[in-house]
Amino acid sequence: MRFKSWALPLIGLCASALLTACGGGGSKDSGSNTQIRLVNASPSYATLDLSVDSKTINSAVAYGAAGSYGTVNTGATGTQILNNVGSAVAQLTPSLAADVNYSLIAYGSAGAVRTALLQESEAAPDSAKSKLLAMNLAPDAGSLDIYVTLPADDLTNASPIVSNLSATPGSNTSSYNLLNAGNFRIRVTGAGNKNDLRLDVSSLALPAGGVSTLILTSTDGGVLVNGIHLVQKGTVSKQFNTTARTRLVAAVGEGASVSSQWGNTVLMPQGSAPAIGDYTSIQAAAAGTLSIKVNGTDMTLTTPTLAAGKDYTLLLWGPASAPALKVLEDDNRLPTNANQAKLRLINGVANSTNGLTLSVDYTPLATNVQAGTTSSPVAVNASANSFLSVNTPTLVSPVFSVTGLPVSASGVYTVFMMGTNNTMVGSLRRER
Repeated sequence: MRFKSWALPLIGLCASALLTACGGGGSKDSGSNTQIRLVNASPSYATLDLSVDSKTINSAVAYGAAGSYGTVNTGATGTQILNNVGSAVAQLTPSLAADVNYSLIAYGSAGAVRTALLQESEAAPDSAKSKLLAMNLAPDAGSLDIYVTLPADDLTNASPIVSNLSATPGSNTSSYNLLNAGNFRIRVTGAGNKNDLRLDVSSLALPAGGVSTLILTSTDGGVLVNGIHLVQKGTVSKQFNTTARTRLVAAVGEGASVSSQWGNTVLMPQGSAPAIGDYTSIQAAAAGTLSIKVNGTDMTLTTPTLAAGKDYTLLLWGPASAPALKVLEDDNRLPTNANQAKLRLINGVANSTNGLTLSVDYTPLATNVQAGTTSSPVAVNASANSFLSVNTPTLVSPVFSVTGLPVSASGVYTVFMMGTNNTMVGSLRRER
């Protein structure tokens, strides 16, 4: 398949947070009209409304869907995006041309909603071709590569049609790519890493003689992405993720031998605890049965239910003679402040009755974190030289500490405490 890049379309991007305006309208007396609709690309809002010049254009637009086009005056473009109780989550005043169709895309998370304005006026290709634009509107995902292949093709020798597409507003939109029309497989990976699969759409119809846009949006876990396929002046369809990222943390005491798999997917080959497994993608709807062996004995388990797009830690903790499993939902979204990092503590210490405290530079971030639980992530300022410690109320000295720790901006960190109350083992893991 041969690809050709086309010039960047006329797209107005507004990285506005709440109450921040973008652009400006002209005179209301101009009498020129245009068409606009709302695309809800924010996973934080089940529905959103669109109002322009105090006129409701769209109501209750579901996540991954679009409203119908409504007529607005180009001289009066004061725009609000509203939640289901009627409060504005974003405001802007875009510059709109007359007699043009626009899709206003709302994306980002609650409290940090951004907008992108897509002008739907790209010239159509010939009937055997299709044009595809990509937009990275997943602020937590980082830069992405996009592949379009035949369904059975692997990525070994494939080249992305879009490389290193940033999530930064102003540089998060590709050029139009001229492709063959038809049904193709779309895969999205982390930039430069074919093994870092973020989205796999088994079949997407690229319209013959048509123009479309693949919008990539954030998921609850922060790393995987969802897709929304927008046909110019046409339909919008959800191309959502069907997988969850899952890992096993063997915190069980006494150096027990642990192995695990979920269906046919190995979560952890046989090894000695404590051990922290890597994230693995699991089909959320039909993942099969979870099995865990401790010292060669199968645990009696109820297979957890996973939600697509989320990250999970399966915490195996407690004494080797009576291990327990706790399913923890992981927040691996980036900090909202790019100059900060996020840290949390997971306590998997067997036989522990005292809660643990996580501190950075002697400031407690999480206190009384009980065994078998996790703290909520806490944002801290980035630093080139920090002191991290974990303390228990029964001891003066930390049970785990790291000196001279560089805490990176936009980093996401987890401190794991494992082993037994008498032989605690700590491990610091940078997740992002």
